[in-house]
Amino acid sequence: MRGGGAIAGGATAGAVLVAEHVEMIFASPDSPLEALAEADLALAPNEFVSIIGPSGCGKSTLLRILAGLVRPTGGRVLLHGRPLTSPRRQIGFVFQHANLMPWRSTLRNVTLPLETQGVASESAERRARELLELVGLADFADTLPRDLSGGMRQRVSLARALVHDPEVLLLDEPFGALDALTRERMNWELLRIWEARRKTVLMVTHDIQEAIFTSDRVLVMTARPGRIRQEVEIDLPRPRSPEDLYTPRFMELSHTLRDLLR
Repeated sequence: MRGGGAIAGGATAGAVLVAEHVEMIFASPDSPLEALAEADLALAPNEFVSIIGPSGCGKSTLLRILAGLVRPTGGRVLLHGRPLTSPRRQIGFVFQHANLMPWRSTLRNVTLPLETQGVASESAERRARELLELVGLADFADTLPRDLSGGMRQRVSLARALVHDPEVLLLDEPFGALDALTRERMNWELLRIWEARRKTVLMVTHDIQEAIFTSDRVLVMTARPGRIRQEVEIDLPRPRSPEDLYTPRFMELSHTLRDLLR
């Protein structure tokens, strides 16, 4: 377990995505709202990292800044050592809600990003079907979103984020709206997909168990204005299995993270 503060020089060497002293202040008629205060992190290639913290601490804001969707008021984000100031194809993003086009089939929802990039329809469809096979929805290619369960809709959203083969995948509480059993199954599915594609993943979650089960590291944020307070290494062996949830080490890590959140 490491404390927060500035990133050590060695931590950024070879990192895919880095946040350096990122600050975010939102203007307000009454008084400015300081959402983030010098948040620092570095993501190594192929690792899975989760962020937890109190509600309103700026987790989602930080994720949007890392995606290039929002410009910070201070600090900077680096993608392979170069400043990131706008969205890039190397970064995929999955929101809490699937946000699928209700009139488009599962397949056509997944091909949408490729269509906007001008990819030939035959190539776009082939890549989309490959991703639907990966997320276990090959048999639902022609199904409309209204006929899919919540977990299935999030799988479509995940396939859509992966269809242009990004290096980094940012997940903003992707399973937060699902019931407990579906969420647990989706965690197993997410790890299966990650092990198959080995992306660099950063996931925001409120669920300590989810963070431990999926991650190599868990970053704990302070209350607003948010900053990274602690980093906890998750030293459970991979591949993970449901039985890991009941091991003494899993329980120990859970207590550590709960104490940090308090």
